[in-house]
Amino acid sequence: MDEEITIISTNTRNEKIKRFFLENKKNLTIIGSIIVISLIGYFSFNEIKKINKAKLADQFNSTVLSFKEVKKETTISDLKSIVNKADATYSPLALYFLIDNNLIDKSEDINILFDVLINNTSLKKEVKNLVIYKKALFNSNYIQENELIKMLNPIINSKSIWRSHSLYLIAEYFYSKDEKQKSKEFFKQILELPNSNVDIKLKSQKRLNKDLSE
Repeated sequence: MDEEITIISTNTRNEKIKRFFLENKKNLTIIGSIIVISLIGYFSFNEIKKINKAKLADQFNSTVLSFKEVKKETTISDLKSIVNKADATYSPLALYFLIDNNLIDKSEDINILFDVLINNTSLKKEVKNLVIYKKALFNSNYIQENELIKMLNPIINSKSIWRSHSLYLIAEYFYSKDEKQKSKEFFKQILELPNSNVDIKLKSQKRLNKDLSE
């Protein structure tokens, strides 16, 4: 008797499953198609990203290797193009190459490229902080103290590994302007930080002992 009940229950369950698939055949087909298309799209997108990354790497390497052999304008144009691709790896490298080799005269043009990295490029948090720091360092000879501090605030108000570097830049900025009390305050902040860079901390201590001692 129990076996018959079990067989009937199994048959009933199988019949319900069969009926469900028959009644929802169209919807299940659509859902299955969507899943397949999504998977194909995902893997295709990743493959395209890999291909584009390889092309960008080739473009950067060829530009850097040949920059002394081609017109300056061509090198600048190629490197600007790479920066504007907003690639996490090669866009920063392209901008740093432009700066290190003094290929762009106008600071406004350099700042536009910095903003592409900061605002439009998907960078890891500390890489982005480094870019912000480098932008501040680049501009430190041209801008007012409030602009410099505002630029570095995202780093100063965080626990970034670049925090002590940023404080040191501001301290040295005030020192160069002969605003020694302000400079001293920022150097002291560096010494009080628990995670200050060792070299930065040592330089700060030397500056306080040698040039800013009371």
